[in-house]
Amino acid sequence: MMTDDTTLEKAPDEQASALSTLLIQLLKGVVYQDNAPHRWDQLLQLQARVRDYVAVLGLQLILDEAEGYAFLRARQEENDAAEASEVLPRLVARRPLSFPVSLLLALLRKKLAEADAGGGDTRLILSRDEIIELIRVFLPDSSNEARLVDQVDRHINKIIELGFLRRLKQQNSAQPPHYEVRRIIKAFVDAQWLSEFDQKLEQYQQRLQGDKDEQDA
Repeated sequence: MMTDDTTLEKAPDEQASALSTLLIQLLKGVVYQDNAPHRWDQLLQLQARVRDYVAVLGLQLILDEAEGYAFLRARQEENDAAEASEVLPRLVARRPLSFPVSLLLALLRKKLAEADAGGGDTRLILSRDEIIELIRVFLPDSSNEARLVDQVDRHINKIIELGFLRRLKQQNSAQPPHYEVRRIIKAFVDAQWLSEFDQKLEQYQQRLQGDKDEQDA
């Protein structure tokens, strides 16, 4: 009985191709289950090999099956840098955030926690007006509404770039923009981050109140 050698070689070739594609996509950014279900299934099957490959680059795979996202993060070294024989250069760069962007991230994270506690839809969708109202109380008083909207739009666009918000398609131009809060925000804005930010926020509000009292005096 003859054996088709091409059949035997096909599966390994396809697996190697799928692994290469997964690695490239992860190095570019987040992989979401809802964006590419087939690719997500491949990631679940090949995650052990993906972890081995990225570990060589000083990275670790963060994969949350329940929430449906995966991304790469710099591996936390157990030893101090001083004890390490060689410190790897950082492949995934850290991105410093402005205070307003950090503030909006914290507010969106809390809003998602409230929505989850309510037991409603797993998707949190907010209009631009709702996002503006979330952050308005924490910004300096301004009589220029158009300027405020422009500022918040810039913050929103930055958060979209970071992958924590997704702009939804509008049914018509008369509707205000709507955004989905991506659940990956939970992996970056955890309880400790919120606690530390709340302390900074309290100091910021006190400074704002002091500036307002000086203006009113």
